[in-house]
Amino acid sequence: MKNILFVLAFSFWVCACQASKPIRIFIAGDSTAQTYDTTKTLQRGWGQMLQSFFDNKVEVINRAKAGRSTKSFIDEQRWEGIMNDLKKDDWVIVQFAHNDTSTKPERHASPTDFKANLVHFINDTRAHKAKILLLTPIVMRTFNDHGNLVDDRLKNYPSIIRAVAREYNVPMIDINVKTRDLILNLGPDKSKELYMWTVPGEDPSKPNGSKDDTHTKETGAKQIAAFVAEGIKDLRLKGLYNHIVQH
Repeated sequence: MKNILFVLAFSFWVCACQASKPIRIFIAGDSTAQTYDTTKTLQRGWGQMLQSFFDNKVEVINRAKAGRSTKSFIDEQRWEGIMNDLKKDDWVIVQFAHNDTSTKPERHASPTDFKANLVHFINDTRAHKAKILLLTPIVMRTFNDHGNLVDDRLKNYPSIIRAVAREYNVPMIDINVKTRDLILNLGPDKSKELYMWTVPGEDPSKPNGSKDDTHTKETGAKQIAAFVAEGIKDLRLKGLYNHIVQH
């Protein structure tokens, strides 16, 4: 009888411990997702805003780093670092492309290599019995003289992400389309409020001001994080969507 009671008590304790562990989301990405020091700059990445869209049952671990592409994230063993920490039922959110199109050899990934790297991420994550979510990159705020949004730098890389998601049955949130529609709706002037457009003296990291159409301030980063949370809810991603809190 004592043995049965011990087994039951131990089983209850194990279940209680497992239930108390938060669901973890790792973020692999570039400067648009990175966490920034709020005492030194107005720049914010959507990754540092994502935690606020979940209750305390979810833990966001942001490993995004400025200047990284799928290639350099692997070469610098940043991806390996995530894999070393990854556990069963964890999630990995992957968002790259801005630096993969770079001409810098340490960053550049050809379209073929970009696809291969994404497949590598998918296979590694699944081998750990964890789950992966792909995001297309945020759009660059680049208007032409006719008021149209032109984002030539990303080339066809967002389309590669979409194709990989379909081919490998991976959930995907099309942040590129969502941010494009948002920027077009706001227009050339109002959309500056989301990006790192600052006047001299406004941002300590940019004393002379900046006209940055790639990176976001807090308002922009929060909106992108909201798109991610909304996408998770729309996809009904198991273990995540029911922990999203309303803002």
